[in-house]
Amino acid sequence: MAFTSAGDPASTWTFLTHHARVLLEIARDPQARLRDIALRIGITERAVQGIVSDLHQEGYLTRGKVGRRNHYTLNPERSFRYPTEADLPVRLLIDMFAQRGLPGGDSSARRADAPAPS
Repeated sequence: MAFTSAGDPASTWTFLTHHARVLLEIARDPQARLRDIALRIGITERAVQGIVSDLHQEGYLTRGKVGRRNHYTLNPERSFRYPTEADLPVRLLIDMFAQRGLPGGDSSARRADAPAPS
């Protein structure tokens, strides 16, 4: 557990929800395994499965198969759910974060809706 300079326990809240983090991991790698997403963001694979199901049901992504692996296609024009942001597309969030952490830096980044290289 982390502590503040005053010796009090540090707060553990974050700005992004697990749903946002899963969406961003899929934007970074549309063929990512749920297990790998879970490891990267620090939640269970079952939690990731539930989140992917939520995102699919609400139209934020579609699922397909490429060989034996799942492939996800994002719908970046889908709006945020909360009323104060409902006029904004999730593309804004994806564009802000999706390039972060990719091997090779920004030059190797693909847009979330771009087809995977063959």
